[in-house]
Amino acid sequence: MAPAGRELGAKQPGVIRQIVGGSAGNLVEWFDWYAYSAFALYFGPRFFPAEDPVASALSTAAVFAVGFLMRPIGGWLLGAYADAHGRKAALTLSVTLMCAGSLLVAVAPTYDDVGIAAPILLLVARLVQGVSVGGEYGASATFMAEVAEPHRRGFLASFQYVTLIGGQLLALALLIVMQASLDEAALNDWGWRVPFVVGAACAVLVFWLRRGLVETAAFANHKPDGQRGLTRRLLAHPRALATVFALTAGGSLAFYTFTTYMQKYLVLSAGWTKSEATNVSAAALLCYMAAQPFFGWASDRIGRRPLLLAFGIGGTLFTVPALQAIAVAEYPFGGFLLMLAALLVLSCYTAISGVVKAEMFPAEIRALGVGLPYALGVAIFGGSAEFVALAFKDAGIESGFFWYVAFMCGVALAAAWSLPDTRANSRIEDA
Repeated sequence: MAPAGRELGAKQPGVIRQIVGGSAGNLVEWFDWYAYSAFALYFGPRFFPAEDPVASALSTAAVFAVGFLMRPIGGWLLGAYADAHGRKAALTLSVTLMCAGSLLVAVAPTYDDVGIAAPILLLVARLVQGVSVGGEYGASATFMAEVAEPHRRGFLASFQYVTLIGGQLLALALLIVMQASLDEAALNDWGWRVPFVVGAACAVLVFWLRRGLVETAAFANHKPDGQRGLTRRLLAHPRALATVFALTAGGSLAFYTFTTYMQKYLVLSAGWTKSEATNVSAAALLCYMAAQPFFGWASDRIGRRPLLLAFGIGGTLFTVPALQAIAVAEYPFGGFLLMLAALLVLSCYTAISGVVKAEMFPAEIRALGVGLPYALGVAIFGGSAEFVALAFKDAGIESGFFWYVAFMCGVALAAAWSLPDTRANSRIEDA
């Protein structure tokens, strides 16, 4: 039986349709997820007492972080589901859950209306979305790696982060349009509900789209045993699990620092206006998104390990000076260049994050092996980035957060250093 990559590689148009279909769903998933962060400065005071802006932002960030705590549960449930019932089935289920979470935020009453019930409803919505996104990453990374041809796997799989960043960019773009067309009072009053309505509606469309995907050959060519012996099969790969966790710990913390938290950092620490922070963040993210396929392509030529080492070294050495320089940037263009430089270093990890992890595991445990340690790492480190950063700021030692990020990039560097190059040692064809 031909390897999965060769089977699919013989039908190039089918590969492209699969990648586009999987990417479109991923984009909507992450638009819904990031809409929370993009609009948090507006809806935070609606769900929490608004007397202290930093305290309100801290409370909103705490709910954002708590949503991440559900991601390991989502990684386990949907990862196991994807390995037992197929990647397509898991991707369809994840977008259904995301639709439900977004719709709940869109219609939730505010603190002035129902008191403490308002933040509780917000929390429930984020927990549902956390399960969805927790399962999305492993299923999506597995799906995209399995449908890509071996010689272009890094390039094609990089579109997972193109759509992930694209979702964040679309959320910011919607915010820019709304900031230009609505006054501050309207945004604070009802405008923040719009992205959640949009996200729920788009999720319905993606549900239909994902039902039309074709299951991967790698899954079809192995005979799943359901969930029998699931834990035993998972724990048979301790080194791969630890490596995924360590790479995710450093990579996701750096990612959320320079993307979702950066907008608040520019407002609360650098003293920029909300509009300036949004515009510069959007421009930097657009360039960052466009760079992902180039780094994915490079990994197909020189290997995955050199890029991971570049991220680890760059993140360890330059995170502290980069954040310090951004805080004192007097002009938006200077801040943009600093952000972009940091994001290009980060691209050495993000562009190949999914494919590296998928290449470590056999098909029978691949989605769970990728999704669970990733979800744990991002829940503990990535999801808490905003909360930890604001807590350091509230305590008057903001620079401590910079050193924390640099240290965790060092952890990712240690994991990358001990990792054989997965391009040359891929287990995708083992299926």
